[in-house]
Amino acid sequence: MIDNLCNFITNKIKQNVENIDEEKELVIDFGVRLIFGEMPKILLLFIIGFLLGMGWYTLALFILLAPYRSFTGGFHLKTHLGCMITTTILYIGPILLAKYLKIEQSYILYISTALIAIFSIFIIAKYAPADTENVPILSKKERKSKKVKACISLFALCAIIIFYKNNIVSYMLIYGIFLQDLTVLPISYKLTNSKHGYEVYTEEAT
Repeated sequence: MIDNLCNFITNKIKQNVENIDEEKELVIDFGVRLIFGEMPKILLLFIIGFLLGMGWYTLALFILLAPYRSFTGGFHLKTHLGCMITTTILYIGPILLAKYLKIEQSYILYISTALIAIFSIFIIAKYAPADTENVPILSKKERKSKKVKACISLFALCAIIIFYKNNIVSYMLIYGIFLQDLTVLPISYKLTNSKHGYEVYTEEAT
């Protein structure tokens, strides 16, 4: 239903606006799908968060993780229901773990931060940015730029984890980064039947 609505709006824009080439059409289609496809998922996420009494943590995690998610990428499920479930797990899951699996010892926080930083740097160096068939990254310059920005955003998150004196925020970020890293792994793409952008273009070329 949402896909049909997005296609209808994109086609209407294309019919009523002159000089729209294939590249501009893709940009318009992406924008329309972002508004009508992603916004309901985000709204539902926040509704669930507030209903569970953790709305502000959900908002904070969403804002803090957004740059890191944007630069590292990750798989994208083909159904809106699947996307909603995955988005909820990626944001609500870390908060629940942080709230109900409390770890008070400072040294464990430092060790956990060091481990997630090492693991994430490995993920960024080897697999990020992990693109999708809908939003491919084919430029080496863009890939390199996103790797650098992913590292910068990771270090910023680690600084918040260490220096912000709130264990729930610190651990929800650690769990959130870890879950995001998992979405970048090749095995995650296989399990969700997702494809990288370069795979689609290679298939089309052959």
